[in-house]
Amino acid sequence: MSDVAAVTPSTISSDTTRSTGTTLGKDDFLKLLTTQLQYQDPLNPMNDQDFIGQMAQFSSLEQMTNVADSVDQMGFADQVTQAVSLIGRTVEWEKDGQTASSSVDSVSIQDGAIQLNVGSDTISPSQVSNVK
Repeated sequence: MSDVAAVTPSTISSDTTRSTGTTLGKDDFLKLLTTQLQYQDPLNPMNDQDFIGQMAQFSSLEQMTNVADSVDQMGFADQVTQAVSLIGRTVEWEKDGQTASSSVDSVSIQDGAIQLNVGSDTISPSQVSNVK
């Protein structure tokens, strides 16, 4: 039996599979490629065209990941811009079962989340029910 035939899902370490089980990321792709190269039959190595194809797939995956990261950053920047546009405006939100109202003094980012500073309170933009 060749080494390639001996590679089964159980021989690949458990960290190469994702908990979602539906998508593979670039780290998963590299682990699979490394495992494939490690267990390939030296008398019958991987075809050059197959290897180049896999590297092209990896390059495409890397580019898509970079584009997705850029889109996420642009989306966050847009949310910050929208929050900043509330400075000086009066907002209403639910507080202790009642509607509270105050002017937005400033905007801050805490642990990656946008926060509106209204009077003595700090609220999330998603808590705002009305803008005046």
